[in-house]
Amino acid sequence: MTKKQKIMLCRIIITAVLLIIFQFIPIDGLYRFFIYLIPYLIIGFDILKKAAHGIINLKPFDENFLMAIATVGAFVIALINHSGDYLEAVAVMLFYQIGEFFQSVAVGRSRKNISALMDIRPDHANIRNDNGELERVDPDDVEIGSVIIVNPGEKIPIDGIVIEGRSTLDTKALTGESVPRTAEKDDEVISGCINMSGVLSIRTTKEFGDSTVSKILELVEDSTSRKSKSEAFITRFARVYTPVVCLSALALSILPPLINIAFHNLPGWSDWIYRALTFLVISCPCALVISIPLSFFAGIGGASREGVLVKGSNYLEALSKTRTVAFDKTGTMTKGVFEVNDLHHSSLDREKLLFFAAHAESASSHPIAQSIIRAYGKSIDETIVADVEEIGGNGIKATVDGHLVAAGNSRLMEKLGISCIDCHSIGTIVHIAIDNEYCGHLVISDTVKENAHEAVRSLKAAGVRRTVMLTGDLKRIGEEIANRLDIDEVYSELLPNEKVEAVERLLSEKENEKDIVAFVGDGINDAPVLGRADIGIAMGALGSDAAIEASDIVLMDDDPLKISKAIRISKKCMRIVYENIWFAIGVKLVCLMLGALGIANMWIAIFADVGVMIIAVLNAIRALFVKRL
Repeated sequence: MTKKQKIMLCRIIITAVLLIIFQFIPIDGLYRFFIYLIPYLIIGFDILKKAAHGIINLKPFDENFLMAIATVGAFVIALINHSGDYLEAVAVMLFYQIGEFFQSVAVGRSRKNISALMDIRPDHANIRNDNGELERVDPDDVEIGSVIIVNPGEKIPIDGIVIEGRSTLDTKALTGESVPRTAEKDDEVISGCINMSGVLSIRTTKEFGDSTVSKILELVEDSTSRKSKSEAFITRFARVYTPVVCLSALALSILPPLINIAFHNLPGWSDWIYRALTFLVISCPCALVISIPLSFFAGIGGASREGVLVKGSNYLEALSKTRTVAFDKTGTMTKGVFEVNDLHHSSLDREKLLFFAAHAESASSHPIAQSIIRAYGKSIDETIVADVEEIGGNGIKATVDGHLVAAGNSRLMEKLGISCIDCHSIGTIVHIAIDNEYCGHLVISDTVKENAHEAVRSLKAAGVRRTVMLTGDLKRIGEEIANRLDIDEVYSELLPNEKVEAVERLLSEKENEKDIVAFVGDGINDAPVLGRADIGIAMGALGSDAAIEASDIVLMDDDPLKISKAIRISKKCMRIVYENIWFAIGVKLVCLMLGALGIANMWIAIFADVGVMIIAVLNAIRALFVKRL
């Protein structure tokens, strides 16, 4: 509890105790007025101060003004009528402040929970000084290429590559996953993870300001600045609503008594003024003004805990209306790691064929070449490789241990006059020829992520009507992956600009203008498409500046199952928002009618204002908690 909250709690307790004591003190007249004025000022002086400040600045119409007018008016009526009933006025202010106190505590708890979840900012970095001793420095002072030491229990302060050591990393604060990840030499590691076991030496690849942890914290801090349509509507609604109810209350206090002059059959001035004051208390819009932004804030916090970073409440609201989801293939629905899956029609044993193919491809950085080298699994002897010639779009030729080796597609074999055997397997086919004799082919393909099929199924269960895959891969490969995952449509062999055109077609084919088209990509090659879709979701893109800049939502790991979780989080948040809107407006309308008819008194007004606000705030906090899959 903050110091300010503790002071408010003391004021509430003192006021409540004084009101109880005053019930047993038989004092009348002006003495009673001044005695009740003491607890009133103790509990309400800050509200009166804010109301006066608003009037001075010509911005009077807010909840402070309403409470000040209502309670001061109740005091004046009791004084004029010599009724001595000052308890209602003080009680209205007391219960209003109790409601504000609970709201402050609830928001504080929500912020504290979110801060704890995102408490990933490192305090220091360890570097070795000239004497070889570890020295703690500010992460901002560490340059790219520096070597930092991360001990067990410490956070990784800056993105980098492990050059020495082996450990397990706790990534829960970043990805929401409880399973630790192993880090060893040559592995890339990102800032914000907690080193759990061994000592790691890491060569930094980014400055602290550009590292993952800084980007995430910047994203979370900026997220509340983008208001959703519902939140913006409530803000505009309150600006119009407050002066309207003030004028309505004024009319309620003046018009009926004026009519009474002509008909002599309506209650007098004081009764109608009391009704008008009750009307003001009931009409206070704080339940809406407080609970709606809090619902979105809690929803963004709940999503962060699950490894889903949402850039603003407007994107959270839009996500709930997602009806079409388009996926990139590589890195999104597949692992983006090519593997040698099979070997066909080989006249040599597997190890011998991979020996020649891996050495021939050793000079290439192409993912296909790297997959062959990994499949070989042994060190490359560069001294036996000579006369390497890369033939663009076809493959490679090289002399390996005195043998002429050709590795590539069927066009390369045709160009060399070598007869090859077609393959009907799905994947990239690399034909191998040694000394102009065909020796078989390798089948290399990307592997589908474990949760990819379940991700598509859960999206449809979450209300997505249409799933589409956009890929630059061959048509038969794209169709095979789409069929395996039950994706409705697939567009293959697309260039980046053609993916943008495909998304534009999906946007033009929407059944309803309010329906949302989301695109999910790896955030690097797909930046133009992420920016063009209604909602851009970057997957597996921690550390990718393109992902964070171009997308509206970032999934902090590469699990496609979290897309549906993000949609369910947004739907729960919006459900809570609409519950609060209808509940608050409904209760207030009923109580306003009762107040205008003279049936509702100040105690009912207190419930309509403070009671509704507390219930709405407690309901809003539910958005922070997300049901696990």
